[in-house]
Amino acid sequence: MAAYRPRRSVLYLPASNARAVEKARTLPCDAVILDLEDAVAPDAKPAARQAAVDAVRTGGFGRRELAIRVNSVGTEWHEADLAAACTAGPDAVVVPKVDSAETVRALAAAFETYGAPARTALWAMVETPTAVLHAAEIASASDRLAVLVMGTNDLVKELGVEHVPGRLPLQTSLGLTVLGAKAAGVVVLDGVYNDLSNSDGYLDECRQGRALGFDGKTLIHPKQVTAANATYAPSPEAVEDARGLLKAWRAGGGAGVVTYRGRMVENLHVSTAERVLAFHDAIAALGD
Repeated sequence: MAAYRPRRSVLYLPASNARAVEKARTLPCDAVILDLEDAVAPDAKPAARQAAVDAVRTGGFGRRELAIRVNSVGTEWHEADLAAACTAGPDAVVVPKVDSAETVRALAAAFETYGAPARTALWAMVETPTAVLHAAEIASASDRLAVLVMGTNDLVKELGVEHVPGRLPLQTSLGLTVLGAKAAGVVVLDGVYNDLSNSDGYLDECRQGRALGFDGKTLIHPKQVTAANATYAPSPEAVEDARGLLKAWRAGGGAGVVTYRGRMVENLHVSTAERVLAFHDAIAALGD
């Protein structure tokens, strides 16, 4: 079984904010995205680009996965952003508004052209109806692509709907994107929650995302990290249940009818239990 890399909490930070970047080196988030796009004003983008490269080269982020979000394809900053990010060699480069498999393949080719290390993955943002309808094709277009990231703010704008509790206008898009990612075997991250004053609403959305099948959540503030980490980690009850189920399965020799807590146990249940424990062990290895 492949090792899990937890991505429960993935924090966006403006690359231009030196204090925020320095603080990120101490936060308990699983990943940090140094942003060159929405969080950076146009006249500050060249300086932010250099700051992101410097942060990658300086390091000090420990076990945290480090990514750079570039400006989208077709903007005046995209090529310079992509070239600089690939040369710096972070863990990942996040590209907004990826609408097709062809775009993914072109980006993967650009990674090679710009000399990105083999370990630098492509994370593609799903932010439009077109991207949602082609999520499976996007997710399977290149071995470079490791993660789909929901861009729910842009998607709300594109759909002409509103942010509402429960996210009913987005549920079809969220579900289709999760399906596409799971079909391709890649990670999928939920979008951000905007209202920093509504901790209950944020927790509800974390729980909803977990229930829908997302692997983690993108965040806009450090105070959102703890709830995302707790929500997307296996609960103590789930870990105990997984251990007990595997013990019963092994005691039965993995053949015939095995029951655990009144439930019939099959290979699919064993796989699920193993996945729960692998995720739990990966989190424990982080020292959280």
